[in-house]
Amino acid sequence: MTKHVNLRLPDDVHAAAVAAAAADDRSLNSWLIAVVRRAAEPGGTPDRPGVDPATPAPLRGRGYSPRP
Repeated sequence: MTKHVNLRLPDDVHAAAVAAAAADDRSLNSWLIAVVRRAAEPGGTPDRPGVDPATPAPLRGRGYSPRP
């Protein structure tokens, strides 16, 4: 069984994901599924392997969240 999810991506993120999927010889959908699967596995995330997924990622850029 599968679930339908609408995902809104900024243009630059979409372009990067399309390029990464093409480099991996996958469709964008297949690539996104693989990335989400890795991120959801216990023991790590795609960009922080071996780190507890419940641990917040360090803030990038200026060190603060852009959200209010």
